[in-house]
Amino acid sequence: MTTYLSDIIKLTPPENEQPMNLGMARQCFYREINQPDEQIDLAKAALYIAQEEYPEMEIEPYCHALDTMAEQVKERLPSERYPLRVVQAINRYLYQDLGFAGNLVDYYDPRNSFLNQVIDRRMGIPITLSLVYLEIAKRLDFPMVGIGMPGHFLIRPEFEGAGIYIDAFNGGEILFEEDCEQRLSQIYGRPVKLQPELLAPVNRQRFLIRILSNLKIIYLNQGNLPKVLSIVERLLLLQPDAPIELRDRGLLYYQMGRWHEACNDLVAYLNYAPTAEDAKAIRQLLSQLNGE
Repeated sequence: MTTYLSDIIKLTPPENEQPMNLGMARQCFYREINQPDEQIDLAKAALYIAQEEYPEMEIEPYCHALDTMAEQVKERLPSERYPLRVVQAINRYLYQDLGFAGNLVDYYDPRNSFLNQVIDRRMGIPITLSLVYLEIAKRLDFPMVGIGMPGHFLIRPEFEGAGIYIDAFNGGEILFEEDCEQRLSQIYGRPVKLQPELLAPVNRQRFLIRILSNLKIIYLNQGNLPKVLSIVERLLLLQPDAPIELRDRGLLYYQMGRWHEACNDLVAYLNYAPTAEDAKAIRQLLSQLNGE
């Protein structure tokens, strides 16, 4: 984030920028995540994220669409529900019958991160296609978990000794640990020894943080600071004391001319990370804001 920091500090704040209206979608998102992690409805939380972008969008039709997909898969399941057979049935339905696919042409299109758009367009990125897959599996009482592998999100059947991983972005490709190690080596551009923590399951809050973090990067690269702010605000609902998000919100407030709020967040950031690499630059900015 160092480049981001330097870019923000050099900008001249625009005048008369107004805070964004939180709205009903934000309130619903907060209520959904403000409960024990295992009770969070991932699909609804993701749809509340999308609803801020698509305020006319209704939640229930998309939940119903996931119910319908699961019912269609259930009709295709063999009598013996071995894990591999369930995975194959989901794969055939999602990727062959419905034509879901990873968006290789425009990977950073923000629509790939909004669940309503992924369902409508049948196209997404690893984490949102994984979400569709997980929601179908949940409705089939087939336990699966998200795997936050660096650089590429996977899912895994939650059975002892299952030993397989599913790449929802690549047509539900079935992977073994050796395949995951090879993928990591490709991502890092060097041989990587697979460590257990690299294939650790993520909880629901971390799942949502990853969706929002993807959107944050996309909107930042677009230079759409109001949308970056809306994403950072929701990241802070999930992790209120995250130093980097506090810093970034403070810098965004600075850019928008909201000096008092900027100072509060940047001071909080320094309290959490007084020896951070950018602490000197942040202190200089605070001195500027305070007229020193």
